[in-house]
Amino acid sequence: MKVVVIGESCVDKFIYGNIKRFSPEAPVPVLNPINVVTNAGMSGNVVSNVRALYPNSKITHIHQQKNITKTRYVDEKSNHMFIRVDEGENDVDMIDWNMEIDTILGIADIVIVSDYNKGFLSNYHLQSIAKKSKLSILDTKRKLFPEIYKDFSFIKLNQSEFDNNHDIEHPNVIVTLGAEGAYWNGEIIPQNNPQQTIDVSGAGDTFTAAFITNYFIHKNIENAITFANTVAGKVVTKRGVVTPL
Repeated sequence: MKVVVIGESCVDKFIYGNIKRFSPEAPVPVLNPINVVTNAGMSGNVVSNVRALYPNSKITHIHQQKNITKTRYVDEKSNHMFIRVDEGENDVDMIDWNMEIDTILGIADIVIVSDYNKGFLSNYHLQSIAKKSKLSILDTKRKLFPEIYKDFSFIKLNQSEFDNNHDIEHPNVIVTLGAEGAYWNGEIIPQNNPQQTIDVSGAGDTFTAAFITNYFIHKNIENAITFANTVAGKVVTKRGVVTPL
């Protein structure tokens, strides 16, 4: 399975600590760090999920050069996040498009676009990716227009992203609904065995990776959504950004 993942990547950092008192300087808790966990995030998390699900797949990851870091400060006991600090989002360089990318897209079995709309990809780039790909899925944060999305095989949005694109007309829009499952083709495909949600960080990346790889193998949309629901349902039961396996 030859997979191309395109989009902004980041480092996800979770700083877990104990909170035993409030600051005398302001009404805020004092967190004493005891553990730091880092992993690849955004499109990097999509890559990690594809690799976890299909270790023998060949993955090409196209992302920006300058780093983005998302640092979350979390109470170890309750898993309550007090603040997230994002660094580097304003310095994202635009993709340096070349003929090698055209070639990579043309031979890929699957192209996954993880578009956080930070400046790495333009509307024109998205159109080009869709036209050159055999099987593609767009997971995006931007406002969509027909010329952007019409040539993608699938579009994956969460509820708030869909609300921002309520006028979208595409036969294969999948809207993730958390514990309820996912909406597609006029119906909700339920989460068969919903678990207690501990942390939703990265669950959308897991769903996207699980859905499109399963669809490539079995060519059944509803079954692929059911599989993606199940896999994403596993990662939300764990803290932080994790892969299903």
